[in-house]
Amino acid sequence: MPRSATTSTENLKGVQKAAILLIALGPERSAGIFKHLKEEEIEELTLEIANTRSVTPQVKESVINEFYEVCLAQQYIAEGGINYAKDLLEKALGSEKAMDVIGKLTASLQVKPFEFVRKTDATQLINFIQDEHPQTIALILSYLSPGQAAIIISALSPDRQADVARRIAVMDRTSPDVIKEVEKVLESKLASLVNQDYTIIGGVDAVVEILNTVDRGTERHIMETLEIEEPELADEIRKKMFVFEDILLLDDRAIQRVLRDVDNNDLAIALKSANEQVQNAIFGNLSKRLAVMIKEDMEFMGPVRMKDVEEAQQKIVNIIRKLEDSGEIVISRGGGDEIVV
Repeated sequence: MPRSATTSTENLKGVQKAAILLIALGPERSAGIFKHLKEEEIEELTLEIANTRSVTPQVKESVINEFYEVCLAQQYIAEGGINYAKDLLEKALGSEKAMDVIGKLTASLQVKPFEFVRKTDATQLINFIQDEHPQTIALILSYLSPGQAAIIISALSPDRQADVARRIAVMDRTSPDVIKEVEKVLESKLASLVNQDYTIIGGVDAVVEILNTVDRGTERHIMETLEIEEPELADEIRKKMFVFEDILLLDDRAIQRVLRDVDNNDLAIALKSANEQVQNAIFGNLSKRLAVMIKEDMEFMGPVRMKDVEEAQQKIVNIIRKLEDSGEIVISRGGGDEIVV
């Protein structure tokens, strides 16, 4: 049953404030935000919006201001850490308000440890961590950007590369005490300090991002080793390593080669949920007649289950990986692949 008019923010829950914010932003902007949310979050917010009868202008303004302050704090934290954010917020909002905003963020914003490491050049970090235990290296790399981690893992000896990658993939939660101890060691080496204690790190997605960034030789060595030592893990990693949207990493010639091996029905299904950029890249490398035919197939087939779309996309991804392994196409990467022409 719809609620009565909302007149105060004091007793509002987070989901209620989020609903009010989305109402204030309007349907078009809210739809854009929904694209980045999980299905259960969308359902919860949709229900909350439906149950919100009306909101006073004062409450709407208060919620928008709170959202702005939190965004501002998040930006400051990203730029210079908690202390930097606190200093700037105190100047802008006053001491009491600044602490209130920072307090709200500690419950919802995951500020990762090793922020000082993320701001250090990766080539310099190699000298500090290459002799550490593989588990320590895996812990640190889990908090770095994929680009930084790729540079470091590429510089390790071949026998340590796969070991570190495996440890990142199977890592789940790490004790805050362990994180603090590792931070203290790096603090003494780099004369920097960060004392956050968020602990959810690593996982298959983390190692996939790293492997998608390293050069092909390093990636191949790590995957071949994991296939022997951890075949199930290697299979899980390989399935995630190249997603359908990464077809944009291919040049036109490579896309044309891939499309020669793709079933037209699979292509039509795969493109149902693809973004405009991917669709343009595909259609631009088909003959006009075939492109029209695929578009007609997409229109006439109507709604398609997401499971079927993902399966069709995975078939195309498998073709791409097979062609890359055979050397028929080259995927543009951020690592040190050398292309001989």
